[in-house]
Amino acid sequence: MLSKEELKEKKLRFWDELKKELAREKSSSGKRINWLSYPTEIKNIYLRLNVTKKEIELNFDIQFKDLAVREVFWEQMHELKNVLEQEIGTDGIWIENCYSESVPIFSRIQWRKENLNYLNESDKEEIFDFFKSKMIAFDIFYQNFKEILLFLSK
Repeated sequence: MLSKEELKEKKLRFWDELKKELAREKSSSGKRINWLSYPTEIKNIYLRLNVTKKEIELNFDIQFKDLAVREVFWEQMHELKNVLEQEIGTDGIWIENCYSESVPIFSRIQWRKENLNYLNESDKEEIFDFFKSKMIAFDIFYQNFKEILLFLSK
């Protein structure tokens, strides 16, 4: 059993390795970006990665405090659902009302893969491939529709 400090160190090392793996990739806009802190250019819209000992997730979080803005943005994402999921290559999990300690209510589109553990060296390649392929595909979608999404967020 690993101590809290050892778990923290392993998690930091995992994110560092993933960052190095993704650093070779440019955005479809041609720019170099920090994939682990994806630049949506829209306040309250985030692309987040999560790993546990059981699964991995890529989350597109819509966290507008103004419910009306969040609902309009969510409706627009539903209009783009087929395009987004075709680009990503799989259906997402669409959750209109999510809750967390830090954000009372938000919407989320999630891509998840179960039975993977970031602590297992044998799972790392599959985890890296999942994140890399999904994030690059998301970026292609996002760059194509960014202007519409920027307009909606104002």
